[in-house]
Amino acid sequence: MSTLILTRIFIAAAAVFGGLSVAGGAFASHALKNQLTDRALGIFETGARYQMYHALALLLVALLLSRGPESETFFAVAGWAFIVGTIVFSGSLYALSLTDIKWLGAITPVGGVAFIVGWGCLAVAALTFK
Repeated sequence: MSTLILTRIFIAAAAVFGGLSVAGGAFASHALKNQLTDRALGIFETGARYQMYHALALLLVALLLSRGPESETFFAVAGWAFIVGTIVFSGSLYALSLTDIKWLGAITPVGGVAFIVGWGCLAVAALTFK
């Protein structure tokens, strides 16, 4: 996949994730505040917070990727890992808080591992970036 296409995908995903994080946080603060327990609301808010952190990280990856292809592979893996991590980590926390289906909590660490892989790849990309 070309660097330009990856950059566009990552910027678009970052924008969608960022916007949905703000909307989800506002939804939780207002519409869900009286519907969820404090524990469930905290879980939802954790999902929104990590979604925003990784939307910004994904934007950074896209911007660095657009500067040149030297570290393209590591930037690409970092970007995809942040996308997968956001969907799995934050998505499982949203679902857990809204449904109280306990086994969803077992999926969350898979998203966390994806985040760690993304940050690791970003570190390696930084070491090879020119």
